[in-house]
Amino acid sequence: ADRPWEPPDRHWPDRPEVVAGRDRLAGGTWLGVNDHGVVAGVLNRINTLGPAPGMRSRGELPLEALDHADAWTAAEALADLNPAAYRPFNLVIADRRAAFWVRLAEDATGPEPAAVTITPLPPGLSMITAYDLNDSESPRTRRHLPLLRAAPAPDPEAGDWSAWIERLASRDHDPDTGPGGAMTVITDSGFGTVCSSLIALPAGTGRKSRPVWLFADGRPGDVAFLPIAA
Repeated sequence: ADRPWEPPDRHWPDRPEVVAGRDRLAGGTWLGVNDHGVVAGVLNRINTLGPAPGMRSRGELPLEALDHADAWTAAEALADLNPAAYRPFNLVIADRRAAFWVRLAEDATGPEPAAVTITPLPPGLSMITAYDLNDSESPRTRRHLPLLRAAPAPDPEAGDWSAWIERLASRDHDPDTGPGGAMTVITDSGFGTVCSSLIALPAGTGRKSRPVWLFADGRPGDVAFLPIAA
């Protein structure tokens, strides 16, 4: 929670087409979009929170994905990275045509580094946390994915995200698994939710068909979601 960051903007002079939040510690990002309509976001895998000596920052990966004009090309390019250089991660890359889950699962510092894998995301609603896709081993997925599936879908054209905003602000969690299973996480350990995003990619093309990005510069429920000029 005390890791310094900046809200989404065009922070990188060498990447003027990228809008993303900036991690001030390592210079990368956790989530961003580019002017081609590609969105990329990275998560750590379970038990791999934070940096590690000798390993590259996973915040580089969304920026590398956003160097490309479509999601498939970006996913293919990242499949060739050196798995021993990074701690395990889940990376989601999407555009208006398709979406992909790029995963480095096992600890790449072990005797047999895992390969990076690419999985197309299926139509419909999916959820990725520090675990696998739609993985019921994840306390957050187990509790909140059914509720998201039952909730009314957002209507970005009408500006109606109310059901998902309510869900993102939820601090409900399974008492057996602790507050880490909430959507908005609050703990005494220095780990927790510091911001939140809602992003919609348009089906069409053209200057008027730009991504919609609503950003909460703080915990949902405490801070309103406001539009980012993506």
